[in-house]
Amino acid sequence: MQLAEMNWCQVAALSKDTPLVFPVAAVEQHGHHLPLYTDSFLLGEIVRRVEVAVGDRIALAPLQWLGNSDHHLDFPGTLSAPPRSYLDLLGALIENGLMHGFRRIVFLNGHGGNDVPGRQAVFEARQRHRQRSDLLLLFATYWQLADLGTDDASKFRQSQMGHACEWETSMILRLNPRWVGKIDALEPVEHRGAFEPASRAWITKDITVKGHIGEPSAATAEKGEILFRTFAEGAVRMLERVVAWDGRSWKG
Repeated sequence: MQLAEMNWCQVAALSKDTPLVFPVAAVEQHGHHLPLYTDSFLLGEIVRRVEVAVGDRIALAPLQWLGNSDHHLDFPGTLSAPPRSYLDLLGALIENGLMHGFRRIVFLNGHGGNDVPGRQAVFEARQRHRQRSDLLLLFATYWQLADLGTDDASKFRQSQMGHACEWETSMILRLNPRWVGKIDALEPVEHRGAFEPASRAWITKDITVKGHIGEPSAATAEKGEILFRTFAEGAVRMLERVVAWDGRSWKG
């Protein structure tokens, strides 16, 4: 059910065991060929499919388009909440949900830059409410919730999510090919850094001039449908576990 379509009396009447889901994404550069709203478009489609599958068992907040995108600010059009401000924003949303009585709060994320502050936000909230044993606070990035099967994975050049890459470009092609610019001449940009597994501080222009990371030239709409189906199914499985949680135990 969509929180935005309800009145406050209807929200108050919900079971407080109803998972409250905050979709969080971004508005930022996606290379020469994809729109600024790519992450939000993609997460919006994941959420649409999740709602069809899960229905009235979860409450979906409106998609939060502002994300932590400071690393993309050298590219015009990017809009960003700095990491600490973004952490505070997510923390405030958690407190809003708790004030209204919800006990199961889930962030469904569609932008890699949100991952670190998002994990920190749920960690800090758990410390603030450490006396409670009835809370489930989760931060989950949709492409980490399911792996491509062997047969599907063999159809892709990339083995992981990049940025404005084969995966994201394929999904935008599946949504609306008119949003995609020319990709045939775009050269691949390597994902991995020379110092892995160490975590190196970076900004996007350290890695890429045009703004993409990965192989957008390999994208197709058919691959996009595979990705949407895989990731939506992964998100549904995770939310089914949240719905089924007994409200007490550590294990879901």
